[in-house]
Amino acid sequence: MGGVVAAGHPLTAEAGAQILREGGNAVDAAVAAALMSFVAEPALTGPGAGGFMLVHTAAGEDHLLDFFVAAPGRDVPGPPAPLLPVEVVFSDDATQVFHVGPSSCGVYGTPAGLAEALARFGTASLADLVGAPAAAARAGVPLTPMQGYLHHILHPVFTATPEAAALFEPEGRPLRAGERLRQPELAELLERLGAEGPGFLYDGDVARATSAWLLERGGLLSEGDLAAYAPVERRPAETAYRGRRVLTNPPPSSGGILIAYALALLERGRAAADVRAFAEASARANRMRTEEFVLGLHTEGYLERFLAEALDREAGRLGSTTHIAVLDEQGACASLTCSNGSGSGVVVPGTGLHLNNMLGEQDLNPLGFHRHEPGRRVFSMMAPTVVLRDGEVELALGSAGSNRIRSAIVQTILAVVDHGLGVREAVERPRVHVEGDVVEAEPGVDPAALAALEAGGFEVRRWHDRNLYFGGVQAVARDPQTGALSGAGDPRRGGVAVVV
Repeated sequence: MGGVVAAGHPLTAEAGAQILREGGNAVDAAVAAALMSFVAEPALTGPGAGGFMLVHTAAGEDHLLDFFVAAPGRDVPGPPAPLLPVEVVFSDDATQVFHVGPSSCGVYGTPAGLAEALARFGTASLADLVGAPAAAARAGVPLTPMQGYLHHILHPVFTATPEAAALFEPEGRPLRAGERLRQPELAELLERLGAEGPGFLYDGDVARATSAWLLERGGLLSEGDLAAYAPVERRPAETAYRGRRVLTNPPPSSGGILIAYALALLERGRAAADVRAFAEASARANRMRTEEFVLGLHTEGYLERFLAEALDREAGRLGSTTHIAVLDEQGACASLTCSNGSGSGVVVPGTGLHLNNMLGEQDLNPLGFHRHEPGRRVFSMMAPTVVLRDGEVELALGSAGSNRIRSAIVQTILAVVDHGLGVREAVERPRVHVEGDVVEAEPGVDPAALAALEAGGFEVRRWHDRNLYFGGVQAVARDPQTGALSGAGDPRRGGVAVVV
């Protein structure tokens, strides 16, 4: 087998798999898949989004590339226009208010980040990878049932501006499963990206057009914000768990540090972690998200201080995010998470850009909106993660789902490491999520464990159906004994895996 790709859409996974068949490595395949995800999963990601890639090379090196959204506003003296609240109902059990519009848009990072990852760790060029997604964008991609569902529930976002409505609802209503979404301007952007690289999006004509469009409407994104943007390499956060090294996203991301903390708590238990142990560890991790925690994320050495001090003391919502995980035959992997938030509803004419709404995501702005210093990364729950056993990749994974990202990732790791499940069984296993003293539980979770949590003071909300609320884990794995590769796409979000 030449490798395995797990992603949130069949076309996304197949784009990466094709590159593996042609001899590309894990990073080549991840970038190809990400470019196709712009076309096939436009409700979740795109060139106006941001993300992170965790790379484990065939030589055993580990790198975390941060190309998440940065706060704008360095050249804008006036206050931003009010954020536009829209209500999204995605099940009988959950409704969420998103904040969109021009003042919700941060500095996008995916074009620069994918180009940087490819230049440093890949063997292909952007020109080699843009052809298939550009052709798909021009011809149109039929919506899968999951994408049709997302278009339905994100109708308030997609109709927030005339430009978004013209793109996403050309018939004056949400597109349905099976109907094609055509994106000719995105096709042109992808072709330029292959021919020129990402510069035109940061200091060229598209950067100027994007900034002008937003500033005229009360946004904060200036030409200076775009010109100053660059991907940042960070040292992955690391913790030990059951003889493994677990690598994940470091500060200023908050998701990775909370994953590391929860696993460190569970490591102290001798028995395999069960639902109750996980819920209690999650609740303790949640309590660590204080104002001091948020303010400390941007300080040097905070990861080590936080874990040491917190362990000594111990002696969300929808999340329009997508994840891609790739393992190649040389033992390298790429774990890539990208997000457009819920989307801002701001489509810049003639550019192919639907911009993110990270400045309007309440989970990412816990101290209030527009509090980030210009140029700084917006906080994120995104946490591409790799589990190493004896120096080799055992599991690479990540998830969508905002606050549920970390609980989905930790539960998948526990299922593989503690309970010995295969990756598909681990991803499909029923999940719980803890917020405060409330445990949300999918159908199939052990009733006795839930009763024990209720006896311990938790309120348990039992869901009637499996739901994308509980995240969207895409994961790939290598069997430590046989070396066999496998993968799983989360059925909660229409995910698939392709083994080459």
